[in-house]
Amino acid sequence: MKALWDEFNQLGTEMIVTKAGRRMFPTFQVKLFGMDPMADYMLLMDFVPVDDKRYRYAFHSSSWLVAGKADPATPGRVHYHPDSPAKGAQWMKQIVSFDKLKLTNNLLDDNGHIILNSMHRYQPRFHVVYVDPRKDSEKYAEENFKTFVFEETRFTAVTAYQNHRITQLKIASNPFAKGFRDCDPEDWPRNHRPGALPLMSAFARSRNPVA
Repeated sequence: MKALWDEFNQLGTEMIVTKAGRRMFPTFQVKLFGMDPMADYMLLMDFVPVDDKRYRYAFHSSSWLVAGKADPATPGRVHYHPDSPAKGAQWMKQIVSFDKLKLTNNLLDDNGHIILNSMHRYQPRFHVVYVDPRKDSEKYAEENFKTFVFEETRFTAVTAYQNHRITQLKIASNPFAKGFRDCDPEDWPRNHRPGALPLMSAFARSRNPVA
């Protein structure tokens, strides 16, 4: 899905976070090569802040602006691919999809979801861990894993899409959004209509409350 990630990245990818947890779209998928077919590996992901800033979306200029210093860091969590551990041969024979991973903004989440701060930017990281069968494997811990970072997968966590072009691209490319594609944009939920939120929000903010 690299081409789709690139398309989102050019617009500034946004990922929804909810209290219950929301799956990522595009889904993080990888193709693996060069593993020992008979060795066991664990695959996992974590998410690190891109910077120490909090952002807001300026609808009038359709751009993200720094809104201040980042909120306190969320509890660091990792997401293990549910098929871990598995043989290298199994991992390499097909695309590996992290479609069970969910993002939440609930600091008290007890479902194992990845906890993120809304309006902060994050970089997903993908880790391959070799399950070392040696008894003294802890001696080799630092050489038994490899981390991969794909910069085109970074995103801003949001509770509602800010850039209407992101909304449009998600609806156009997400197979689970078929219902939106099959109807006229005027029939979309109000907050998904292209341009509806930016215009209304900008108008509401610019009005003089006294007048």
